Amino acid sequence: MSEYATAQKSALKLKGIGDISAGKKKKKKAKESKHRLEQVVTNQEDEEEKTTKAYVDKRTPAQVAFDKMQEKRQMERILNKASKTHKLRVEDFNRHLDNLTEHYDIPKVSWTK
Repeated sequence: MSEYATAQKSALKLKGIGDISAGKKKKKKAKESKHRLEQVVTNQEDEEEKTTKAYVDKRTPAQVAFDKMQEKRQMERILNKASKTHKLRVEDFNRHLDNLTEHYDIPKVSWTK
């Protein structure tokens, strides 16, 4: 007899996955769907009310100026990063590593010496 004679030749049977018809789904009650529709309608009404109210900015002039400067600096950083290609970034990084002192080098560790 062959070594493979005892091998199983049918499809794999996975745990938790049985016949599709084995599990019966319960029908949802009409009350739940009505309740959900009411919630959706009330949520839409609330959103309409919120959009009609005017937004009042309670920040001080210093806070407004600070936020504007932060946004400006962030845009500058983004543009600066976007202007360089990967090759330029690698060259800059290598130049930076060359300028570092030997203090930052990984020390050679040897048990024999």
